Amino acid sequence: MKRPAWLPDNLVLLLIATVALATLLPVHGQGVAALDVLTEAAVALLFFLQGSKLSRRAVWEGLLHWRLHALVFAATFVLFPLLGLALRPWLEPLVGPTLYLGVLFICALPSTVQSSIAFTSLARGNVAAAMCSASTSNILGMALTPLLMAGLGRWVGASAGSGATQLSWHTFEGIVYTLLLPFVAGQVLQRWTGPWVAAHKSWVRVSDQSTILLIVYGAFSAATVQGLYRHLPPATLLALLGICALLLAIVMPLLTVLSRALGFSREDEIAIVFCGSKKTLASGVPMAQILFAGQAVGLLVLPLMVFHQLQLMVCASVARRYARGPQIGVAATG
Repeated sequence: MKRPAWLPDNLVLLLIATVALATLLPVHGQGVAALDVLTEAAVALLFFLQGSKLSRRAVWEGLLHWRLHALVFAATFVLFPLLGLALRPWLEPLVGPTLYLGVLFICALPSTVQSSIAFTSLARGNVAAAMCSASTSNILGMALTPLLMAGLGRWVGASAGSGATQLSWHTFEGIVYTLLLPFVAGQVLQRWTGPWVAAHKSWVRVSDQSTILLIVYGAFSAATVQGLYRHLPPATLLALLGICALLLAIVMPLLTVLSRALGFSREDEIAIVFCGSKKTLASGVPMAQILFAGQAVGLLVLPLMVFHQLQLMVCASVARRYARGPQIGVAATG
């Protein structure tokens, strides 16, 4: 029996349990340093495994479909940030400067990989293009997300105060050594590590999810110790849910209209809608750990956690609707 779309997925249930654990039993003292070392190693392993399982051939072939990718990248790295800025007069008063910066962080993040491909496949869309677009979005996001957050942070810096993201050599060093180099190493060693990763998909999935849970535990532990949640009323959480719903309600229909207006096939439209409207939790939480070091990371990733669950439920419903419809046209290739 399949899980209903409105129920949280297993990862979200584990995230909720992790947040509860961090709230009741936060890490203290010397345990913080040990947790930081363990988390950094886990993040490096996560990106090494991503590099090991990402097919270079699929990336190269998918890159030929440049019109589709251009639209997805424009939605991911242009439309979302512009929406975050344009809606600031209404969003920031609802949730405050820190959570609003977390919303901007959502807007600056790349697309998901696994769930974008899974939903595109379920909806009978262009899976190859979705694989390339989402994967390339994640790779580019390693550089574009810090740059976007630097620009967005300066733009809202007057009211966000310490929440504004400042680029520094230490920030780039963290991105390069913790995220980029492990990914490149995975690509270089893919000939040897790729078959093992392909044969142990369940282990890799557990490893990826465990890394996310480890980071979330550390972030929310720090937030609990600092007493941040005493200032987070239920009304703010409801407002945050409404904001995430608003972003999806704007982007998904807009991408559908643009795909049809630009003459994309139904299969390409499906890939565009799912890849262009979704944001990555797997890469977003590790990036937040680096970009917002020394800040209220627990609160800053809270909008992303809410958005993640909402996008899964919405996309599951949309994918089933696409799957029930007629499969018209052939995916374009350039």
